[in-house]
Amino acid sequence: MSITLQDLGRRYNREWIFRHIDYTLSFGKKYAVLGPNGSGKSTLLKIIASSLSPSEGQILYKNRDGAAIEIDKVFQDITIAAPYVELLEEFTLREMIAFHFKFKPFLQGFTADRVIDFLQLGKAIDKEIRYFSSGMKQRVKLALACCAGNPLVLLDEPTSNLDAAGEAWYLNLIQETMGSERMLIIGSNQEREYAFCDESLNILAYK
Repeated sequence: MSITLQDLGRRYNREWIFRHIDYTLSFGKKYAVLGPNGSGKSTLLKIIASSLSPSEGQILYKNRDGAAIEIDKVFQDITIAAPYVELLEEFTLREMIAFHFKFKPFLQGFTADRVIDFLQLGKAIDKEIRYFSSGMKQRVKLALACCAGNPLVLLDEPTSNLDAAGEAWYLNLIQETMGSERMLIIGSNQEREYAFCDESLNILAYK
């Protein structure tokens, strides 16, 4: 899969968040979208996820064979974890995992039981997510995104609400799930979240 940003820009009212981004993201690589809070990282990730339209320019998607992917079909290839993507809090953890993987395939080698084991939240498997701590919820978001078998994974502020043990867990999750057959894009301003990435795109360069 490849994603090409052509003269991409987005504005709110009269203010440009970013403009003139020309960049190609390639299958099998890890990318970091960098910039301070409020700089437009999340906006760019939403455009890449096709949940937000650019104000100018265009974004082109191609599959591994080089064929174009229609914009309304892109969601089938994407999985995302972000502060603005909510869990269904009335579900138990068991129910949330079962529901998520009705719509997303498991990454090869993963099952519902392995996701539960990897989360290290076995004691909370039948607890409603509304009663989880913010750190537990973040682990669930990350595991659902990374353990799904979609070729494109988007993570926005991935270590939000994670303590030191949670950050170590996150790095292990990346190592275990992000092989050469996927593309990973991380929106971040914390080096520990993206130090392993192959390339970076700094939003401030497109103001």
